[in-house]
Amino acid sequence: MNYYICIFGVMENRTLLESELVSFMEAYERASNSHDISKVMPFIAEDATYWFSDGSYRGPTEIRAAIEKTFAKIVDEVYKVQDLEWPVVTAEVATCRYRFVWTGIVGGELRSGQGRGTNIIVRREMGWMMLHEHLSV
Repeated sequence: MNYYICIFGVMENRTLLESELVSFMEAYERASNSHDISKVMPFIAEDATYWFSDGSYRGPTEIRAAIEKTFAKIVDEVYKVQDLEWPVVTAEVATCRYRFVWTGIVGGELRSGQGRGTNIIVRREMGWMMLHEHLSV
């Protein structure tokens, strides 16, 4: 079933928008799993805020440092998004919620974890960008 959203007199196909956004999240997940910060940062808006269990981070410098800290702490981490839902989708902004699982080596031992995530994604000149990420365990 196709849903249409009227924004400023422009009809947008919700199914198409969700498809774009799922592709964005899949690419973001792949970038994160590369453990290469230079592949992750292009997804993050300049005015982004990230809330993790260990603190809150604002702007690219703080967010970059927090992600690099995670990459260093969890060696060979594999991060997977599951049960992705889109409660709000417009042509300019979308909100998603999901569950995540991860596995990796911490302190020389295989570890795993899970939690919940909420993201606000905005359309900018370069395409979709992460404006806010909130991960909790």
